[in-house]
Amino acid sequence: MLSAALIGRLLEGALYTIYLTLGGAALGLVFAFAAGLARGARSRLLRGIGFVYIEFFRGAAVIVLAFWFVYALPSLGWQLDPLWAGILALSLNIGAYGAEVVRGAIRAVPQAQVEAATALNMTGWQRMRRVVLPQAFVAMVPPFTNNLIELLKASAVVSVVSIPELTLQGQLVRNGTQASAATFGGLLIGYGLIALVFIGLMRIVEFRAAASVGRRPEPGIFTRMWRQAGAGARP
Repeated sequence: MLSAALIGRLLEGALYTIYLTLGGAALGLVFAFAAGLARGARSRLLRGIGFVYIEFFRGAAVIVLAFWFVYALPSLGWQLDPLWAGILALSLNIGAYGAEVVRGAIRAVPQAQVEAATALNMTGWQRMRRVVLPQAFVAMVPPFTNNLIELLKASAVVSVVSIPELTLQGQLVRNGTQASAATFGGLLIGYGLIALVFIGLMRIVEFRAAASVGRRPEPGIFTRMWRQAGAGARP
């Protein structure tokens, strides 16, 4: 069994994991919308910048980005705190994936609605803000949820730059106690619980986004299982 002090270290690591995930998600969302909108812009320059960002950071390994920000960037005169370096590495990578989600969701909005907004003398920004983005955001939320969980799991990678997140704390606890089963079992449970909380929060966001445009989202897996179990129990 792990002592209270060691469990406290794991809880501290879980907090750092949450910081990394939420910080990376918030900054990555900014990158995703900027690059996604740039890819659909009329300007060739903006489309080119969006394309370069997406292809470069989608292919760049998070661990290499983290090493670069922590160990290579100081040689150029910039010193980042390891936590912020980890957040930046994660956000640049996940933002590249999110940009394609943004671009695809915007293109999925029916062209007839855009033409109708144009007929109402809306400007390009008004069409995007009032017609396109509210509908596109509903389609973005499910893949954004997947990206958020991938970001949570990728946060373990930045432990290599001495960020005391959950995985690094787990390794330190395991090295001190040799209780591999208890330690790594705790890590599995910890990551699973954090993921469930994030999924639940994103489900709420999905419901509210759908309600704002007069839609009902598809029921979740647990709701479908509950309904199937209820249907099977009927005579």
